[in-house]
Amino acid sequence: SYLIEAIVKEVGATVGVVGTVNYRFKDRIAPSVNTTPGPVELESLLAQMSGQGVSYVAMEVSSHALDQERIGGIDFKSAIFTNLTQDHLDYHATLDNYFQAKAGLFKNLKPGSFAVINNDDEYGRKIIGLTKAGKITYSIDGEAEVRASDISFDIKHTEFIVNAAGLRTDFKSRLIGRHNVYNMLAAISWAMRAGIDIKVIRRAIANFSSVPGRLERIDSTAPFTVFVDYAHTEDALKNVITTLRELSPRKIISVFGCGGDRDRGKRPKMGEVVSRLSDYMVITSDNPRSEDPLAIIEEIVKGVKNNNYCVIPDRKEAIRKSLLLAKPADIVLVAGKGHEDYQVLRTGKVHFDDREAIRECLKLMGY
Repeated sequence: SYLIEAIVKEVGATVGVVGTVNYRFKDRIAPSVNTTPGPVELESLLAQMSGQGVSYVAMEVSSHALDQERIGGIDFKSAIFTNLTQDHLDYHATLDNYFQAKAGLFKNLKPGSFAVINNDDEYGRKIIGLTKAGKITYSIDGEAEVRASDISFDIKHTEFIVNAAGLRTDFKSRLIGRHNVYNMLAAISWAMRAGIDIKVIRRAIANFSSVPGRLERIDSTAPFTVFVDYAHTEDALKNVITTLRELSPRKIISVFGCGGDRDRGKRPKMGEVVSRLSDYMVITSDNPRSEDPLAIIEEIVKGVKNNNYCVIPDRKEAIRKSLLLAKPADIVLVAGKGHEDYQVLRTGKVHFDDREAIRECLKLMGY
């Protein structure tokens, strides 16, 4: 959604965004309560955007919103399917139910609209046969109308070639990693199908800096590097840590926890993948909500097969511990909350921002 916003702005059009971080258009920004608002709030927001001359809206549509028909009555001009992995099973119960909820968006697209689909994802390939809309596919590993090749990245940039419409176009971005190449391919494919010139798309991608809390690097004078990321599923953690491993750090130290009152089945899986892919991990509290943080941590530990971790329930203390453990050329990843500036406890919501906590700890350490 951020990438599409950047591309549309580069064209000179006015764009609104509705998503996990916030709802915004022109100079108005409202904090996000849900990724996709309820139908009354959503229609009101779209009406305001329309009245202010907004011509494009990039909206993150959650599976909950689809299941509850919050977006009923909206005719989407286009929809993008990125991927599907285990999440929200506390709500959907099964992965197939989760997929069917997402598939609803594509089934309801009208013939004059179009769908942008990740052809490397098994569920993406299922979507292709379920929609009446026009289709454009993207890929890194397989066949597709828009393909990325020659991918390389370092701690600050990613470079790759986009192969589409018989042309090879080189792209450079400040986003890093293979998973971000997928995100960029989705936005590039959408923009090409929308008729936007490839040179404009290329310029927008090059100028785009970052998404709050998505592999966000914390600037400091420390001899190690610290990233904050929103990853809160097994697959997202795997993608992020694998990306960081390709930067050849001395060691990766990961800090993470799991949210309370959410899909419990993913907790041991997250523990297993973080333990396996990191050199060391600090297991802590995320948003425990009504649950006991120690009980959540216990379920995470059940999946851990290596003796490469410690448990520190207090999130700020856990962050401090990870930074004290870090040596030159290490990478510290603080995962799970990303852009969030709060923590939800049994007693209510309190202010907490991983980025603030990291900067405060680094300052005390003299960086």
